[in-house]
Amino acid sequence: MPHLPSCRVDAVGVPGLLSLKGFLHLSPRLRVAKTLNSPFTPYYPALGKRMSSAMSKRLEGKTILVTGASSGIGQSVAKEFARTSPQSLKIILTARRLERLRGVAADIQKEVGDGVKVLPVQLDVSKQDEVKSFHGKLPDDFKDIDVLVNNAGLVKGVAKAPDILPQDIDIMFSTNVTGLINMTQAILPIMKQRGQAGSGDIINIGSISGREGYPGGSIYCATKAAVRTFTDALRRELIASRIRVIEVDPGQVETEFSVVRFGGDKAKADAVYAGCEPLTPDDVAEVVVFAAGRRENVVLADSLIFPNHQAAATVIYKK
Repeated sequence: MPHLPSCRVDAVGVPGLLSLKGFLHLSPRLRVAKTLNSPFTPYYPALGKRMSSAMSKRLEGKTILVTGASSGIGQSVAKEFARTSPQSLKIILTARRLERLRGVAADIQKEVGDGVKVLPVQLDVSKQDEVKSFHGKLPDDFKDIDVLVNNAGLVKGVAKAPDILPQDIDIMFSTNVTGLINMTQAILPIMKQRGQAGSGDIINIGSISGREGYPGGSIYCATKAAVRTFTDALRRELIASRIRVIEVDPGQVETEFSVVRFGGDKAKADAVYAGCEPLTPDDVAEVVVFAAGRRENVVLADSLIFPNHQAAATVIYKK
């Protein structure tokens, strides 16, 4: 390792000089997040410091909106944005469970401090009236949204046609498809008005299920296929703007997803992940934030993320 000078890291809470040994004892995220306020932030080639700072700088001052932020991928996305750019960021958290959102907000404030302003807002994206009135009710300093992460989604049941319950069909389409489209239509005008050609990011969380169907998941797969088609068409519609349209498709991820699918049966949900190591919500969140943190002319348009034991929706190696 090349010689690295000691540097001042007041943001860590230790005044004066912090030795290299002390710096290296910090977690990788804290090395980035806790040194950005330092009066002297050198480039450490071995730590990739300059690259991390560039992404943080690009996100500074932005307002991020994350749907479905009370748990799973949405919660992790909100936290990863805060960790990546902890000095000047606004994050709007939405979901149906307001108390859970308040807990996520408290976690963010505790971890990164006052540099990130967090606004929890109760919202059911499946209800069109709530979506239509959502933006108008935001405080003025949270209205200029730069990044929309359409994450809210769910799956219900494993029934096959013709035994699929009508209510399960309705809730999956109204949340995963109509809700995502309505949120996009509510926020897109803000992005289109920005600058000469508009700017902003629309990041849709899709799924491997939108690329290939599987038995017992026909409706969920259909909803995610609709998200994929909508995303592709929207990217073409906005080609003359500076608005980036991005899709991130996870494979197997361990969240509350399977618990909801099996109606709260934790044992059945756990069996889905038995004998393998699924992705974590943090794995997906890191890709989402990476995409948002690219230079404006760089569009990470389409990402498919698998754990190492997965090769397709139903091709999974288990020990």
